[in-house]
Amino acid sequence: MSAQQQVMTIDDISADNAPTIYVTGGLGQFFDAVSAEVTAEVPDLTTRKGRERIASLAAKVSKSKTAVEKPGRDYLKRLKEMPKVVEAELREFVTKMDALRDATRQPLTDWEKAEDARVDKHNDGIQRIKDMARFEETPTAAHVAQVIADLELVAIDKDWEEFLPEAAEAKDQSLAKLRTLLTERTKYEAEQAELVRLRAEAEAQAQRDRDAEIARVAAERASREAEERAQAERDAAARREQELIDQAAAAQRATEQAARDAEAAAERQRLQLQLQAEQAERAAEQAESNRLAAEQRAEQERIDAERRQTEAVERARLAEVARANAAADEILRQAKAREDDLEHKKAINRAALDAFIAGGMPEACAKQAVTLIAQRKIPAVAISY
Repeated sequence: MSAQQQVMTIDDISADNAPTIYVTGGLGQFFDAVSAEVTAEVPDLTTRKGRERIASLAAKVSKSKTAVEKPGRDYLKRLKEMPKVVEAELREFVTKMDALRDATRQPLTDWEKAEDARVDKHNDGIQRIKDMARFEETPTAAHVAQVIADLELVAIDKDWEEFLPEAAEAKDQSLAKLRTLLTERTKYEAEQAELVRLRAEAEAQAQRDRDAEIARVAAERASREAEERAQAERDAAARREQELIDQAAAAQRATEQAARDAEAAAERQRLQLQLQAEQAERAAEQAESNRLAAEQRAEQERIDAERRQTEAVERARLAEVARANAAADEILRQAKAREDDLEHKKAINRAALDAFIAGGMPEACAKQAVTLIAQRKIPAVAISY
């Protein structure tokens, strides 16, 4: 290759062939070609033409340098811009892929949210059942009985799904606590009623004692006063003796009347206190009756709860057996479907193989062709199953 042809090659450098030229050692051939051209002759410095030839050769070197350097600089500039293009392209690709990932997972995300809400609903329901057996203040027996009645109305059925055993256990535990509390509160209220009755009887007896003492003191005072007045009258003149006797008799009658009035008042008080004591006794008897009835109800409710829990556990067991049987049936069905599909594909592949062989293709080639088509490795060719 001549130097003139090599210069032309330098002039032909473009953006299309730049990646193959501007590599390590890639520009050496151009330097060698230019160097060989300018050193191939030795101009005569003593003549003007010789000196002009040297200047011309030096200018050719500069021109060749520019012809190589300018495309190289342009290529280098494109290389510097390439990271920005790649970065923008990657950023857009990553953004699209993230959105595609989120959209692909959205059904699972929605299902997980729905599942969390369903589980939370059941857990909240179980917690409410447990909270029914908790009180901030000590309740009355009547309030506890009402809570038991309300809790009995809480249905433990298939709506609880897999939480049915836990809900049934929570209900039974809460009912057990409430029934124990009902027994304790009933007993306590009966004891309080008995204390009220005893206090009423004690107060009635004390009142009777006070009334008797008041009557005794009144009688003694009346008797003493009557005696003093009688003594005073006896010391009076004889002419007033009859009058004094009459006055004494009147005083005696007044005393007796006062004593009778005091005794009647005491009797009324005694009867009133006796009535209060009888009412307290009846209240205690009613409280005891209520306690016995509550214990009977609690025992019956415990038996019913045990029966319901047994039935719930049995229903859950039967449901689990049914689910397991259904899952086993589904596995067998899918296996049978896969087996049928495999046999179906084998029959179609065999028919294709026979067709290739009937068309003159060797059996080994026919098998390879059917295998490649079935594996979708042959573009635009497929077997319809």
